[in-house]
Amino acid sequence: MGRFHRHDDGTVHEHDHEHGEHGHGHSHDHDHHHTHDEDLVGDHSNYATGTERISVLERIFDENDRAAAANRAALDAAGVRAVNLMSSPGAGKTTLLAKTLAALRDKTRVGIVEGDVETAIDADRLRGFGAQISLLNTSDGFGGECHLDAPMVAHALTRLDLAKLDLVIVENVGNLVCPAEFDVGAHRRAMVASVTEGEDKPLKYPVMFRNVEAIVVNKTDLLPYLDFDMGLFLANVAAINPHAKVLLTSAKTGDGVAEWVDWLLNTPETNAV
Repeated sequence: MGRFHRHDDGTVHEHDHEHGEHGHGHSHDHDHHHTHDEDLVGDHSNYATGTERISVLERIFDENDRAAAANRAALDAAGVRAVNLMSSPGAGKTTLLAKTLAALRDKTRVGIVEGDVETAIDADRLRGFGAQISLLNTSDGFGGECHLDAPMVAHALTRLDLAKLDLVIVENVGNLVCPAEFDVGAHRRAMVASVTEGEDKPLKYPVMFRNVEAIVVNKTDLLPYLDFDMGLFLANVAAINPHAKVLLTSAKTGDGVAEWVDWLLNTPETNAV
């Protein structure tokens, strides 16, 4: 029983992760017995729920998409643009957002949907910049999910006065897998990728990198201290998503933040993704 995944056309299927797939396959031409972790925990042959699970997941995605459309309609009616901002944990989303709010203060009315599994730490870091903040802990009645979905964001939007906003940024839960698969009702998607994560992340997490319009490459101030190959990273990005806007930033020093803010301000109010 593998991991379920939804394609852009809405179809859902299950990946069976077997030897030889995803670049880690190998064969043995001898009789020595080898014990692997998957030999201990990977045998799901007694499960017969594949079709049932796909059916349930399709219903979940359908419900989510209806909620996302309703979110987008509410944002459109208020004339508000919305961006779903994703990343792995520790990539620097919140620091980038603090710099963003400082740059937009007294210029653009911003609301933040702050998604975390627990705590108000990140939401508290963003207070004091004049933005409306709606904290959304997924552990609070949402099952502790590792991503935000459209019904969660609908709940968070009720705590924002959309009539007094121009832009809403959804800071999704730090995770490079699930957040990319759930439309939350934003008009566009962006992600933050830190140079500390390595050049291979576009290849290892293609769904995330493929489903965004902008990729912010953060922590560039650390490049002199890392063996990070920017050329290889950009080539990997181009192989997965050649149309993405790539922005090089250091949220710590502020380098590149102006270009990121310009992308945000030029986000169209429609063109749902």
